Amino acid sequence: MFFFERTFQTVLNGVSGALGPMGAITGIANAVLLLCALFAVYEAYARGGDARMIGIAAAKFLLLGLVLSNYDTIFRSVNGTFNQVAAAISPNDWASNWMLQVNQYFTGQGNASWFNLVVSSIVALISVLVQLIAAVVFPIALLIFTILYCLYGAVLYACGPLILALYPAFGVGQLARSYLVNLFIFHAWGIVYALFSVLLTAVNADSLAAMLSADSLGGWFQGASTALLMSLASILFAVMVALIPFLARRIVTGEIGSSMLAIIYTVNSALGSVKSLAMKRG
Repeated sequence: MFFFERTFQTVLNGVSGALGPMGAITGIANAVLLLCALFAVYEAYARGGDARMIGIAAAKFLLLGLVLSNYDTIFRSVNGTFNQVAAAISPNDWASNWMLQVNQYFTGQGNASWFNLVVSSIVALISVLVQLIAAVVFPIALLIFTILYCLYGAVLYACGPLILALYPAFGVGQLARSYLVNLFIFHAWGIVYALFSVLLTAVNADSLAAMLSADSLGGWFQGASTALLMSLASILFAVMVALIPFLARRIVTGEIGSSMLAIIYTVNSALGSVKSLAMKRG
């Protein structure tokens, strides 16, 4: 599992535990399901006793009753299946590996580069600030991504029974369908993350040592200093992490074309900022 998937499992265990709210939520959902089924039957009789509508309402009621009675098992099974797909695409957690490599780099550097902040020139100050970006920006982006992933999943898990219970009622079933779309979007986050990992591995950008020896990031930023190259890579990786939720949503909803335009615009903006920073340093 990736780091955010393991964190979500901890959150899921807390929400579904003995002290969690799921027992009460499931009880309320069962009552709502029964009321919605009765309302669907009443609506079918109001429309002339349509036997087909009554049969559909009964089938929905039985199906959702089985789902709610095994909701925790079903949700965990779906989540585990998507996690396995993501792990099959890329077994390596590139974000955690990158943070570990950056931490090892700073540990190997010791305090010498930070001491330059006090004893040297403005150039050393800029160099240290650039290294601070590498040490702070990406971990913060990763932390925000993990929090949002866990929050999104916890909301879907906790509200799922109540939303699915509305499905038998005619006219409000769209809420259940929207819930299923959001469930797929949530699980697509891990798959997009895994695809990014494959992409970075293909261009050998997931290894700090390989990047520094090649003096570039997949052919980009040729000739940049070690600190600047590492910082620019961390910034681009942070942008990639931030794009995952938007990209996953657009792919699931079929808005792939606009997704590519959004990515191109974001990358161009990031490259413009990088060029401005490089010109200021030069």
